[in-house]
Amino acid sequence: MAHSTLHYFRWAFIVTAIGIALAGWLGWVTYGNIGGMLSFLMIGVVLAILEISLSFDNAIVNANKLKDMTPVWQKRFLTWGILIAVFGMRIIFPLAVVAIAAKIGPWAAIKLAATEPDTYAHIMHEAHLGIAAFGGAFLMMVALNFFISEAKEVDWIRMVECHLRRCASIRGLQITVVALILLVFASILPEGESATFLFAGLFGLVTFTVVEIIGHLLDSYEEAQATARAGGLGAFLYLEVLDASFSFDGVIGAFALTQNLFLIAIGLGIGAMYVRSMTIMLVEKKTLAQFRYLEHGAFYSIFALAVIMFAQSMVHVHEMITGLIGAGLILIALYSSMRYNRKNGSETSTAE
Repeated sequence: MAHSTLHYFRWAFIVTAIGIALAGWLGWVTYGNIGGMLSFLMIGVVLAILEISLSFDNAIVNANKLKDMTPVWQKRFLTWGILIAVFGMRIIFPLAVVAIAAKIGPWAAIKLAATEPDTYAHIMHEAHLGIAAFGGAFLMMVALNFFISEAKEVDWIRMVECHLRRCASIRGLQITVVALILLVFASILPEGESATFLFAGLFGLVTFTVVEIIGHLLDSYEEAQATARAGGLGAFLYLEVLDASFSFDGVIGAFALTQNLFLIAIGLGIGAMYVRSMTIMLVEKKTLAQFRYLEHGAFYSIFALAVIMFAQSMVHVHEMITGLIGAGLILIALYSSMRYNRKNGSETSTAE
């Protein structure tokens, strides 16, 4: 049964209404006046828009992976996965970073967020270098693995992608490229920061490799046992780590707007629900099959985000710029896909 576009976003709309109400209540409790309430309402809306703009590519990549999963594991990712994404990355992750950096317990970190938001935000910003290196390395591996692949059949920017596909036979090329980039940035950074950057980047590289190995092992087990459960688990783990890497930029960037952890969780949580809705719509409507270059735009966007995360180790790049670059690349890919469909008369054939 075909659903209208609005049908896919009904839960996102419900969460938006609840989130906006909570943001307003939080503003009233914090400041005790209408001005504070309106301020928190506005920041909550901006945070949600920031998360959505940064996560178009996340939804597309999620949909690409989900379409090959069984319905059972699709449902598990879209229920358990979204809970992990909202509560794990938007609440527990910032608390864990502060707890580790400040060498305090989780409860003390929560108290610090509630009573000393400026100190809390300062600790989060101090940890930004390592987070940027880890996320940048992981996301760059995701992008390069898509483009440097013998299995890739469709090229969007042929001048670039044909050459990259031909390099797929060179073993370890992606890891070598990312490792070299890490070494270049580490050599430019001040001595006190280079070790932190390099360690975090290598940890991101190793994390990607470990997740890939686990995925392949579970997929092999799935084939041997003729069951989709294990392979679904491998894809589930991959998507969770991928979502975490996408979330780093939004979580860190949110502290530029407010130091209130709970308001950040509300705003980014609303955005995460729209990402979930977009993912479901892309899978059920088979949008990726109808627009052949949309996936390419998402992976170019991921590559751009990885480069920006590396660059942020030296200069600040505003999160709105990051979001506009990502959304712009996807819109260009969408336009190219529509042109291709018109030229080849394939709108109906691809949708069937």
